[in-house]
Amino acid sequence: MNMTSHATFEPGRCMLGRLPHGKDLVKTVEDFCVHNSIQTAVFSVIGTVMSVTLGSYDQSQQVYVTCKKEEPLEIVNCTGNVSLKDGNVTAHAHAVLADMNGQTIGGHIFSETIVYAAEIYIRELRGKPPEREYDDITGLSLWKL
Repeated sequence: MNMTSHATFEPGRCMLGRLPHGKDLVKTVEDFCVHNSIQTAVFSVIGTVMSVTLGSYDQSQQVYVTCKKEEPLEIVNCTGNVSLKDGNVTAHAHAVLADMNGQTIGGHIFSETIVYAAEIYIRELRGKPPEREYDDITGLSLWKL
């Protein structure tokens, strides 16, 4: 694989947990990481949400376009990472969700995404935490490695 920049990490703690009912998915992951002194990690979540705020990046305007769904949805897949942005622990996650008819929707997960019942696997990565910073080309906050 040819990458322009990368960093190497050592595996840290592996943790399993249950996300609290009625709480925001992104904020809960960030709070958990702060409480457990985790600055870099990868995670996956399975379960259901009561509502979700999803976004997709409009490359031409360099902004996220978001939508909110206020309905029960099954988390088909949710993966993310944890790093630093402006010195703060930040969770970045994408998900695919399904409604009661099996119709799917997906994108970048934003707050507020309210958990009904969900479980998380989080893998801490040990090393110098990557810091997100503004990228002039894309308009995104990308890792400076």
